[in-house]
Amino acid sequence: MAYLQSLLHLHLIIFLIMNQTQVSLCATQKTLILPLKTQTLPHGLVPKRLNPTSKISFHHNVTLTVTLTVGSPPQSVSMVLDTGSELSWLHCKKTQNFNSIFNPLSSKSYSPTPCSSPVCRTRTRTLPIPASCDQNKLCHATVSYADASSMEGNLASETFYIGNSARPGTIFGCMDTGFSSNSDEDSKTTGIMGLNRGSLSFITQMGFPKFSYCISGRDSSGILLFGEASFSWLKPLNYTPLIQITDPLPYFDRVAYTVQLEGIKVSEKVLPLPKSVFVPDHTGAGQTMVDSGTQFTFLLGPVYTALKNEYMQQTKGILKLLNDPNFVFQGAMDLCYLVPLNRPILPQLPKVSLMFRGAEMVVSGERLMYRVPGMVRGGNSVYCFTFGNSDLLGTEAFVIGHHHQQNLWMEFDLVKSRVGLAEVRCDLASQKLGLGV
Repeated sequence: MAYLQSLLHLHLIIFLIMNQTQVSLCATQKTLILPLKTQTLPHGLVPKRLNPTSKISFHHNVTLTVTLTVGSPPQSVSMVLDTGSELSWLHCKKTQNFNSIFNPLSSKSYSPTPCSSPVCRTRTRTLPIPASCDQNKLCHATVSYADASSMEGNLASETFYIGNSARPGTIFGCMDTGFSSNSDEDSKTTGIMGLNRGSLSFITQMGFPKFSYCISGRDSSGILLFGEASFSWLKPLNYTPLIQITDPLPYFDRVAYTVQLEGIKVSEKVLPLPKSVFVPDHTGAGQTMVDSGTQFTFLLGPVYTALKNEYMQQTKGILKLLNDPNFVFQGAMDLCYLVPLNRPILPQLPKVSLMFRGAEMVVSGERLMYRVPGMVRGGNSVYCFTFGNSDLLGTEAFVIGHHHQQNLWMEFDLVKSRVGLAEVRCDLASQKLGLGV
């Protein structure tokens, strides 16, 4: 099985937009403005196995990043937006190899969290690895990811600045040791911004009722917005409810953005699968998570196989199969094609629709194919289908990655427990808001 490192050059500029309307979970507040940018990171190895208690999250690939200031006096940091994890953290180690770190020693507002703190004793319960107590009686946190990366350090509170608004007492992980499968690329960002529904996530601590993003697949533009989005050009959103399971189950992430996948269409043909294959079982395996920290979309084995077979059937005579059983892109994507190097664009391809309860996500055109960088076979480029097999990763879940969320307005509503989406040209949306690059 080949484990390849792909380099997807997606250069976005994303902005957090100001909208002077309402609200927060607890009190009225304005939606704040903050400039953001997206950074391209070659990902590391795709995991061979995933521990049942691990969360599907950051995979060291193309990442959506936000630049903020933290501390007193403020220091600039760059954080990866990850709806698939909870704890936000920053690299805090003074190392010459890291170009982007946070130095807590130079901040007057930095305060480590003691083990005796209620934050350490109760609010860390939804983290995949429980907090512990170090030799200095400080709250010790460990985060690990599916690509075998892990970071350790102390929980602490600090002042984060969102636009012109200071948010003192924000809890985060100040990480000073760890292992990365791609340390050279990790040095370009300072850390992770956890955006799931856990009590310590960034969005929960900030008190916003919802957030949205829109990623362009066409040019260097995009939008990230915390708060209400009221734009005349934005179509009404179709909402799908978040799935709630209160009992702890070994394979179910209770603070993820879990939606109910009900079926998949290729063109207009619905795959002949019972709805039960999309429903989590008694262990929690089989949930469907919307994850901005994962690049592509992964489906459990039986569903992936059905989709693969139907897509192959509908593309016969349109695309030429690679037919190399030893080539598996990123460890989980085994449907690949040969496209002549002299062909400027891909042919018209059948669309794939993910059918959620109350909403559909239509994936078409270039979003269905990804050109493998540097891979040439006899005058042909190699393109792979952008759906992968979760079983090849050892992952007990459906994961909807950000590649298939391009040109969609994606809204995460924490108050009403739902995810909304609507098709939109994100590059044009940025231009309408005066944010074109």
